This record gives sequence, structure tokens and C-alpha cells, in this order.
Amino acid sequence: MSDAATPVRLLLVEDNAVYRESLVFLLRRAEGIEIVGAVADGASALRSCGKIDPDVVVLDYRLPDLDGAAVAAELRTCCPRVAVVFLSASAGREEYDAASSAGAALVRKDAGVEALVDAVRTAAGR
Repeated sequence: MSDAATPVRLLLVEDNAVYRESLVFLLRRAEGIEIVGAVADGASALRSCGKIDPDVVVLDYRLPDLDGAAVAAELRTCCPRVAVVFLSASAGREEYDAASSAGAALVRKDAGVEALVDAVRTAAGR
């Protein structure tokens, strides 16, 4: 178990480059969070996870190659200790069900960066 003084190591998975870069910019300013990677698709997330060993993966639910549910299922196999936080622009029944099945939090993209930071900290147990 990590202690609260150790930053949460975060991998961000978001296909929209402007949104991804904006989140990296904002999350780098959040106390206790260290961005260890930012990628644009599910396949890159799966490749990166084993190499960089994040505590939390913030995962856009709608990606061009794999949806968030598929990536989360693979992460449970290849990186079982990583926590997942889904991001969704249109959080409907499908996204909430997928998040629940994956044991993940779900944050709407319009909720604001503080809601995302809180979800990341909670997922990491901090």
C-alpha cells in the first residue's frame, strides 16, 4: 500500500489531442499526482501500462480502437493492481454499467478537473 506522501502515478488515455494535452497541463498542477504517460488509444495504453506501472489509468470511454470496457478488462489481466477511472462526454447507461463491471469510477468530461482529481485520489486510495 502506498502512503499519502507518494504521488499517484497516472497514465492518461484520451484520443483527442487538445483535450489530452489540456488535461496533462491541468493534472500536473494537482498536488499528489504525477503524470507518467499520456497516450491516444487503447492499444498504446495496454503497451504502456506494464512498462510505466501507473497506480491509476484515466481512460476515455470512447477510443478509436478499443472502447474503455475492453481496455479495462485487459488491464485487469495485465496490470491487475492498477485502478481505472473512466472519462466520458456522454455518460449513459452503457458507460455506467461498464464502469460498475470494471470496478471503476466514471467522471463526466464536463464535471471539471477537481472532480477528476478527486476520482483519481479516491481510486488510488488517497
